[in-house]
Amino acid sequence: MIIELTVNGRPCSADVDQELRLIDFLRDNLDLKSVREGCGAGECGACTVLLNRKPVCSCLMPAFQAAGADVLTVEGLESGGRLDVVQQAFLDRGAVQCGFCTPGMILTARALLWENPRPTRAEIRRALAGNICRCTGFQPIVEAVEAAAAGPGE
Repeated sequence: MIIELTVNGRPCSADVDQELRLIDFLRDNLDLKSVREGCGAGECGACTVLLNRKPVCSCLMPAFQAAGADVLTVEGLESGGRLDVVQQAFLDRGAVQCGFCTPGMILTARALLWENPRPTRAEIRRALAGNICRCTGFQPIVEAVEAAAAGPGE
């Protein structure tokens, strides 16, 4: 089946099998390796991408369901060679260790800040509840999202 969608701001058209998952389409067909498979059951958040600015588990979603949508992976966040404020905050606050979960965390945080530019700590924790980090711990991650919400230099 032919699908047309936008991935990281670029139009994309592909012939996909109806059983192909979105994660496999992004990784194998488009070489977007930031999208990672952790649990394969939608419980860890490593495969999170934004579909029309909303976080989704790409390991659970057939690629054909993204037809007509705008898909954003962490590769599409930087602009003009500059990291997105969320990406920079994660680096500045030490919210990255092994990096496996980081793209999903960053995208989930980015979606939260688009929807709610000044979230409370409780709202940040609630938004990130579907993303699991086994290395860094959540305190630096929450602090990174708070810093991104505060804006550059704060």
